[in-house]
Amino acid sequence: MPHSYGLKRGSKGLVAWSRVTKSLQRAHNYWVATSSLDGRVHATPVWGLWYDGAFHFSADPKSRKGRDLSTNPNIAVHLESGDDVVIIEGSAERIRLKGASLEEFAKSYERKYEFKVDFANPDFAVYVVRPRAVYAWLEKDFPVSATRWKFRR
Repeated sequence: MPHSYGLKRGSKGLVAWSRVTKSLQRAHNYWVATSSLDGRVHATPVWGLWYDGAFHFSADPKSRKGRDLSTNPNIAVHLESGDDVVIIEGSAERIRLKGASLEEFAKSYERKYEFKVDFANPDFAVYVVRPRAVYAWLEKDFPVSATRWKFRR
């Protein structure tokens, strides 16, 4: 973040990773931002799961976000709140869950949303976003709480 935001070095007051993962697990709606090859940006809310250390969501591969991700996998994911901020930057990869992994994922999704999805249906694709960077802060403590994690992939 720019120096003008008044960020200080050090770990005092930073957001704990456990708070971030709890926020990602509890959230009902997430916003994803994708971009087409010509640079048009698209933002839309999705349902998803923080599952196995990554963000998972489903989308029709023929939707705008699905088409964007097929040509440009870069994505930003964030929670609805501007007061308790969590932002993930990464790449989305379409995955095909099978067997026990699919069953566990589908049950977790159904438990969270009280909605059963047939993930074998070709109109539903599952995407995983493994973070490159995660940003978090609490508006009431900004800029002291502004925290960044970087991940190597």
